Amino acid sequence: MLQQLQNVGTEKRRRPLSLAFASTPGHLRAAQALRYKVFAEEMGAALKCREPGLDQDLFDAYCEHLLVQDDETGEVVGTYRILPPHQARKLGSYYADTEFDLTRLQHLRNQFVEVGRSCVHPDYRNGATIALLWSGLAEYMQRHGYQYLIGCASMSLADGGHHAASLYRKIAEAAYAPVEWRVFPRCPLPLAALDQKIPVMVPPLIKGYLRAGALVCGEPAWDPDFNTADLFVLLPMQRIETRYAKHFLR
Repeated sequence: MLQQLQNVGTEKRRRPLSLAFASTPGHLRAAQALRYKVFAEEMGAALKCREPGLDQDLFDAYCEHLLVQDDETGEVVGTYRILPPHQARKLGSYYADTEFDLTRLQHLRNQFVEVGRSCVHPDYRNGATIALLWSGLAEYMQRHGYQYLIGCASMSLADGGHHAASLYRKIAEAAYAPVEWRVFPRCPLPLAALDQKIPVMVPPLIKGYLRAGALVCGEPAWDPDFNTADLFVLLPMQRIETRYAKHFLR
């Protein structure tokens, strides 16, 4: 069964939602089905699926899976997967290691918690669902005493990369990590060949990370399977402003 943490009502559908960690194979499969719906069917990602209709990879078995569930239907409508440091050591890497050289952050790895595969069902994309997921992440970090939240924040390459290049330039001007925390993409987005000056809006998820105090640690990597440009984002928990801490942990 799901380990229920808290309930809220959504703004859009006005249904009660529960925040939980998956504790059965069935709940994990529901999260994987939602990921497939969003990443493959909606975004066109070329996923290598062992089972039709499920987004699965080798990281899933080592992660904890945070879920938002519609209490009226039982449907999983939002998810994040969480890879703590002891599980990353068992696996041999974080997901971010597949996209970036993290050598300069080696001394922090024992305090890294990686989040990824975040997605929300189209009918539930509102402030309540996202805030519920984030409150679960914040509670997890606080409960276990981890100091750094990391992840790969994705930007669409639907226009060939110009939007992503401009978005990276805009974000880097405001929230670039110090040189000792820089990472290096294994498959870099060719920034020099792209227009980096078109007007862009920062996506809500990335904007939320930055407002909480996250830093962008290097140039974007190109993920050909998802056809996205990914930024390595690092959020030291001590940087979270008081007002955001109160919001996420209430």
